[in-house]
Amino acid sequence: MKKFLALLSCSSLLLVSCLSDDAVAPVFQTPTPTPVNYTSGEADFSNFISVGNSLTAGFSDNALFIDGQTASFPNMMAASFEAAGGGEFTIPLMADNFGGATLGGQQILGNRLFLSFASGSPLPTPVVGTGTTEISNTLTGPFNNMGVPGAKSFHLLAPGYGNVAGVAAGLANPYYARFASSPNATVLGDAAAQAPTFFSLWIGNNDILSFATSGGVGVDQKNNPDPSTYGGNDITSPLAFAQVYNGIVQTLTAGGAKGVVANIPDVTSIPFFTTVPHNPIPLDAATAELVNGAYAAYNGGLAQLQQLGAISADEVARRTISFTAGATNAAVIIDEDLTDLTSFNPALINMRQATADDLMVLISRTFIGTLANPEDPTSINGVAVPLGDQWVLTPEEQEMIADATAAFNQTIADAAETFDLAFVDANAFLNTLNATGIPLADGSTVTATFGTGGGFSLDGVHPSPRGYALLANKFMAEISLKYNAVLPQVDPTDFTGVYIE
Repeated sequence: MKKFLALLSCSSLLLVSCLSDDAVAPVFQTPTPTPVNYTSGEADFSNFISVGNSLTAGFSDNALFIDGQTASFPNMMAASFEAAGGGEFTIPLMADNFGGATLGGQQILGNRLFLSFASGSPLPTPVVGTGTTEISNTLTGPFNNMGVPGAKSFHLLAPGYGNVAGVAAGLANPYYARFASSPNATVLGDAAAQAPTFFSLWIGNNDILSFATSGGVGVDQKNNPDPSTYGGNDITSPLAFAQVYNGIVQTLTAGGAKGVVANIPDVTSIPFFTTVPHNPIPLDAATAELVNGAYAAYNGGLAQLQQLGAISADEVARRTISFTAGATNAAVIIDEDLTDLTSFNPALINMRQATADDLMVLISRTFIGTLANPEDPTSINGVAVPLGDQWVLTPEEQEMIADATAAFNQTIADAAETFDLAFVDANAFLNTLNATGIPLADGSTVTATFGTGGGFSLDGVHPSPRGYALLANKFMAEISLKYNAVLPQVDPTDFTGVYIE
């Protein structure tokens, strides 16, 4: 012990008394980091083209605008690709940050949302003003970002999808009309004409999403391979999707380009469907008694038809409507999959109260509790007046979505293997974001919680800039793994999770 103490004492004095007068104390310096040698590996990023829909374009907060476009995941990837031989990445930028657009001077696209505290509590609010993006003022391309908001898979192959003359009639896409190479051009044709050396492809979301966000107001076209017969909110047939998707990949790889493809997330896990509870209605005792009295005849009619054998006891239990004072009550909804009883009694419409298995769409939060008739204080939407199909996704509709998603994702996975491409499991990635969140280096965690989680924008469907940064890193991780590339990652904390003004 004495020897140890003596050594400790001497050691503690090494830089003081143990040094001679002419000795120089050592200088401690932080080591210089070894420079990283970024490389494209087996890929060639010199001409990177990104093909897709709103997710590729950088759409967020219910609009397309300059700041969102520059925060798109392909633009972030292109910035990293520059360190490994990547070239210029051009974007068909909107004219400003309003997000809206006009056609012939008339506004046809709405402004972006921001989080406003003007009312005391934070609310998503459209930016005030009229933007300067005029759809008929076409841009001169070509452009590396070929993301077209609203595009379904088969739209990428549709001649005239970018014809300005067809926008007003809904025959063409206003975003693509701004930068199509000609009125009869196709998105895929414009992309392939640029002879990409590397591409990203993320398409198919809208083939399901429009059905979902409309509350299932559409048709599941699973056995109909002809997209020309579809309605705007229909689910694309897996047969049609497979044919279209493989054709797109074959075209993009025809010149020897390598690339990365991503599958389709479970759309029912996004904030658009997970924010509004199925039971958001508090009632006082008087109102609960009044409403229960109004539904007594309906409940009685169900019981009578059960006795006649028209419906089962289980369906009677499912359809019986009851409100409780002081509690948060489930909304009354229309459910087209219930047994049609109107032939027995026109008043016995297909309605029931929602359950935890139903998904209320985000925009229902501003509709539930309003009056169907301003002059009738009892005509409360979701209470005395059932919510229409567009406000809720029932379990049956969710099953249609799940089946289509699984089929589309199998096609995408098969194409990645067949054409030897990098593959991003966006479905699993966004499920993780929703279930547990994704931790960042600064100790924060990005989640899918609406308005505060940082992963999604205020439309509840599209990622925020921070969410897009996470996706960019996921894409680049899979590219690096597949092609032995070494790429700089994006710092998600450099990008906002929500716009506040």
